[in-house]
Amino acid sequence: MKKWLMVIRVPFLPLSVVLAFLGASIAWYGAKAFGGEFNIGYALLAGLGILLVHISVDVLNEYSDYKSGVDLETKRTPFSGGSGALPSGLISPRQALWLGIASFLLAIPIGVYFVITLDGGWMLVPLLLVAALCIFLYTPFILKTRWPEWAPGLGMGALPVMGAYFVQTGEYTWPLVIASVPSFILVHNLLLLNEFPDAEADGKAGRKTTPITMGKSKAIIVYSVMTVLVYLWIIGGVVAGLMPLCCLIALLTLPLAIKAILGVLKYQDMSKLVPAMGSNVVVVLLTQLLLGIGYILAGVL
Repeated sequence: MKKWLMVIRVPFLPLSVVLAFLGASIAWYGAKAFGGEFNIGYALLAGLGILLVHISVDVLNEYSDYKSGVDLETKRTPFSGGSGALPSGLISPRQALWLGIASFLLAIPIGVYFVITLDGGWMLVPLLLVAALCIFLYTPFILKTRWPEWAPGLGMGALPVMGAYFVQTGEYTWPLVIASVPSFILVHNLLLLNEFPDAEADGKAGRKTTPITMGKSKAIIVYSVMTVLVYLWIIGGVVAGLMPLCCLIALLTLPLAIKAILGVLKYQDMSKLVPAMGSNVVVVLLTQLLLGIGYILAGVL
């Protein structure tokens, strides 16, 4: 069992839970504030679908990294460089490939169910198709183009939040889009910072991550500016009346974000970079969790 838990990268899966929670929380807030229904079963089912897709992404990425030789070149850290399950021979590449495909196939009936069951469910189809393209094109194609981090930011950031909301409401709204932008930026930055230790290995494989194409010094600027933008975006959303006041609770992670920025400035020193990556993971998860709690508090108060 341990080898399978390794290859699906269990420590990274809380991201799926947080994304599903945030999307459901936004929908619940709308139901409480403006009238409407909230289906807890739909929330759990959507969360399962997001989790299965996340597992598929991670396992297929492990497979691709191994086949391309990247896994054999990377400097493995708790947050990057893969799980090590394939290079160590714990599972075979074929097993990893089938696990990734199976996880994705298991998620398909969930999406089909919502498309068929919901009024206007067809509007979920474009979201699902874009998410699928982000998954299957990321490693073979998107990673070999400049600024590939947009794909996980969209496919494993903004879109899951929007999907978890849609299954409750059957619609997309501008407040939803505004609320999903922090998720896009945070997941984008999660990938960006985790690419720093792998830059040399990724470069040999023909990948064009931002630390490679811009250089690490400039990539730090991109990371720092986008991190600050998360908090400015939340404040702006509240001021504009598109996000409830209670969402400002997400600003509590700002000290951790500053810690991550200061740490990545010393990226040459792994003893500084790795803790910065850890702080960034906490910022990504906790900021979105607090945003969801903010919506719930707004619905209660």
